[in-house]
Formats: sequence, structure tokens, C-alpha cells
Amino acid sequence: MSAEQDLGAGEQDLGAGAADDPTGTDGLAAGATAGGEEGASARSTAVAPAAGAPAGGMAGVPESGGGPVVGEDGRARTPWAYGHPLLLDYYDTEWGLPVTTESGMFERLSLEGFQAGLSWLTILRKRPRFREVFADFDVDAVAAFDGSDVDRLLADPGIIRHRGKIEACIRNARAAVDLREDGGLVAFIEGFAPETTPEPRTLAEVPTSSPESVALSKALKKRGFGFVGPTTMYALFEAVGIVDTHVLGSHMRGASGRWPR
Repeated sequence: MSAEQDLGAGEQDLGAGAADDPTGTDGLAAGATAGGEEGASARSTAVAPAAGAPAGGMAGVPESGGGPVVGEDGRARTPWAYGHPLLLDYYDTEWGLPVTTESGMFERLSLEGFQAGLSWLTILRKRPRFREVFADFDVDAVAAFDGSDVDRLLADPGIIRHRGKIEACIRNARAAVDLREDGGLVAFIEGFAPETTPEPRTLAEVPTSSPESVALSKALKKRGFGFVGPTTMYALFEAVGIVDTHVLGSHMRGASGRWPR
């Protein structure tokens, strides 16, 4: 496969909604646009707020005013964790914990981009297939994808079939290869870590972006990355523990080891 083959520049949405989810339950969140770089990944106090719980993840969650909710196991968590078993497992075992490998960080970066305008539950349901068709997010492998791979991915109902996001993922892999000369993707993103973290008592107190996420977004775009808006980058910060937005009282608060409880 020639890495030079034209991947096209279209932003056709072939499935972020009806085609990828015939039931309509995991399509675009209210107010989102199919091709937007941020869309519904921005937090809202009316929906689950994190990179791990945008729209649609709160059904059946006990009313808590947005503060910590104690589960059946006696552990307190941020409310969005109770929207679905996949969310609960993700919250307890992955969200907010450090990522130190290039492929791991590239996967998080890519999935945050694919999630823009959709629920995180959609991403978790599709993640096994994403990993399969994107070579476990091996940067060199994805960087070598060409136009035929784009066509293959657009035809796969197991992922988010959005041309703009697929092509951005491939371009981002190539940009990540180039970043190795300057320490690599992990070090580059870590270089924008803030000196303090939020200490939210409720979901309403969780930020949607920060000066650091704005700066990272601009820096990545200058390096050729796409679908890396400030809100998406703040969601990445949360997902990999660069900031800690577990609400105070959650059993996962401070789990990254970077910030005190």
C-alpha cells in the first residue's frame, strides 16, 4: 500500500448515526453536527460529562445532584459510570489512568476524535472492531494505510463510518511518526500537562476545556493532526489522567498517581 496515495478530503458521514446504529439509540447527540470536530463531546450538565460518558449514558442513574453516586458494591463514582456495564468497567479500570505507550496514546487520541458528536458508549461498543481494523492502533501500520484502506473502512459497519474522521486518523498516524524526532506522541501531549487539576464536587463543576487543551489543540494542528479540537483534547487529558475530573468522593479520585485525592 502506498502511503502517498490520495486519501481524499471529503467529510462525508456514511454512518455516524442511522447507518451505524439502526436503532438510533447511539447516533448523534442532541445539538451535534455530523461533521463537527467537537460536537457532543463537549460536556453538559444534562448528560454524562466525560470522555467516557457523553449523551445517552445516564438512564437509570440515581439522582445525586451531579455528585458521587454509591454503587451496589459500596463504591462511590462519578454519576456517568452507571449508565451501562461497559461504562462502569471503563470507569473502574481505565478512565483517568496513565497511558505511556505510543499505540495506547494514539488509540485514545483516535477514539476521542471518532467520538465527536456521538456517545462514548457507542465507541466502547465498537472499540474491539476499531482495534481489529486499525491494526491495534499501531502507528506505523496505520500511517501506511492508503485510499483502498479508506474504502475498506467506510464499508465496515463495525466502526464509525465517517470519511473525515477515518482520513484524519490516518493523517494523525503519519504526524505521530514525525513527532518521534521530538520525543514522540506521549511526551508531546504530556508537555501540555497543567500544574493543577480541577476538584469538582459535581458534574456541573467539570470544565470542558482549559488553556492547556487549547494550546495542545493548536500545536497538534500545526503538526498536521485533525479532529483535535480543545474540547476533544481536554477529554483526552481526562481519559489518560493528565487531569483528574473524578468528582470528589469517587473511589477513583487520585487513581492516576499524578494528583492527590
